Amino acid sequence: MRYHYTKPDLYFTSYGRIYKCNHPVYGRCTLFEAGKRGLAVIQQRYDPETRKTWWTEIDPWLNNDIYLNPGFKEYFIKKSGVCKDGLYPTVTIRQIMWALRMKPIRRERWETVFDRNYI
Repeated sequence: MRYHYTKPDLYFTSYGRIYKCNHPVYGRCTLFEAGKRGLAVIQQRYDPETRKTWWTEIDPWLNNDIYLNPGFKEYFIKKSGVCKDGLYPTVTIRQIMWALRMKPIRRERWETVFDRNYI
């Protein structure tokens, strides 16, 4: 049994879209929408040459698996909100995967954490 979520060989993205905004933490995210409500999901990236990290949209192969998860609708209702000043409520990929009881993606040493707080 594998402990971490692994990338599939073949995938198609049907749900979620890349959303650009002026958030203080990130400039792009994956946005899941239903009517006027939305939930932004972000993932941290790393450049080994400059040792720089930044937050951006999630890997496209995760979109469908998150959206089609049986617990997503309830989680979305609980955490989503309407757009305020061009920003939606935000969670990290790790937060949503744990909440949906999915196997998490592998954690890297350089990752930082938002301790269950709103971003």
